[in-house]
Amino acid sequence: MIECIPNISEGCDRAAIDEIVRAVSLAGCRVLDLHRDVDHHRSVITFVGEPDTVVDGAFALARESVSHIDLRTHRGVHPRIGAVDVIPFVPIGDATADASLDDCVAIARRVGARIGDELGVPVFLYEAAATRPERRNLADVRRGGWDRIAAAFGEPEGRPDFGPARLHPSAGAVAVGARRPLVAYNVVLDTDDRSIARAVAGRVREASGGLAGVKALGLLLAERGLAQVSMNLTDIAATTVPDAFDAVTREAAHLGAQVVDSEIVGLVPRAAVAGATTETLRLRSSLADKILEDRIGCR
Repeated sequence: MIECIPNISEGCDRAAIDEIVRAVSLAGCRVLDLHRDVDHHRSVITFVGEPDTVVDGAFALARESVSHIDLRTHRGVHPRIGAVDVIPFVPIGDATADASLDDCVAIARRVGARIGDELGVPVFLYEAAATRPERRNLADVRRGGWDRIAAAFGEPEGRPDFGPARLHPSAGAVAVGARRPLVAYNVVLDTDDRSIARAVAGRVREASGGLAGVKALGLLLAERGLAQVSMNLTDIAATTVPDAFDAVTREAAHLGAQVVDSEIVGLVPRAAVAGATTETLRLRSSLADKILEDRIGCR
């Protein structure tokens, strides 16, 4: 079984999101979760299936997203490069983990080729599927947004892995990859000062000497008037969700801020939240509804 967790650049138009999710289901995939965020203007869809089915589901999602989303009018606080911003494939299961990641690499390249050829959207492969070392890190692929990508098309190192060497006029580009499980986790602070969230993010991210496997941004949520520390926990064996929550709480306190609440985006492996409860993490929704193993029926 393969898990796919695409992030689409639409968080406001519920009818469009429903059409995109419906296309995944009609392709034969099992949709496990939908996380819609108005401030990020972004939705995260989690679905699973056998390899060939997941290929069809991911392509159907991309096709419908290109049809429904126009980035020329898009406004959101989260970095993005396309109508479908990122499509990661993740192996599920205990057996032959290395081979399963290889399967995800093959799937990422099949889906990327179809998106490039049939939809005319440039595709950049990242993480385990990357064909260039400088594209392994998703943040490096996305850095500079549309302007940097467009300017680099003329250089050999800037050419996409699939599709035309130009941005799609309304759908931009897409990053397609294969990776191990990660957790997308956001913590909201009781301040409207984005600089505090950015400072906290800088202190907890691995690149600045913080927690292992943590990527972090400081954002301002216009709808709530509050700052947010938005994180990806890429090594849940090294840094769990409670670890990240405690670190953000501690660093925010040093700057005179407190945690209001937090949220897990999508689903989370049980091991990543060991020892935590809805209350200890101040989650906006029940932790019991967020456990990946329970959703797919494996213990």
